[in-house]
Amino acid sequence: MTNAQNLRDEADPGGTGPPQADNGGDPGLDRETIVAERDRYLDQLQRTAADFANYRRRTEQERSQQRLLANEQLLREIVPVLDDLQRGLGVLPPEERDTALAEGMRWVEQKFLTTLKKHGVTQIDSLGQRFDPSMHEAVEADPAGGDTVVAVYAPGYRLGEDILRPAMVKVGPTDSTVDSRQS
Repeated sequence: MTNAQNLRDEADPGGTGPPQADNGGDPGLDRETIVAERDRYLDQLQRTAADFANYRRRTEQERSQQRLLANEQLLREIVPVLDDLQRGLGVLPPEERDTALAEGMRWVEQKFLTTLKKHGVTQIDSLGQRFDPSMHEAVEADPAGGDTVVAVYAPGYRLGEDILRPAMVKVGPTDSTVDSRQS
């Protein structure tokens, strides 16, 4: 008996060790097969892990997009409420502009503006700017023509790069008197 056989018998005296593959006496073939199978499983595992990571990233992006769309819809509905509040402030008679009620309305207006800004909403700067149909809605035009915003009737708002609502403006020649009738 050889030394290798003695060691094998001592390690597994009952001879119940793992079955040996019949590879025609070529121990390298069995190892090559095992390595190839291992590599195939490893490749499958890596692909599955990458697919799962992509799935998680994609679902998180979809959730984020849905939140943005929901926020955008809510903000679109809040802007007209702010307009009404500002219109109410604009029609107060001079003798009532310093009352507690007027002060409270201005405070609520500021709170609205601060909240909108906190959520990424900014007011579109329109007065004196060149008319841009993507940001302005012309509700009045000077008969003399022109393409400059000479009056703002309702401010426009944007959320990031998206327009929540275009500014409602009067368009006229550049040399017209600029009038800010925000209401």
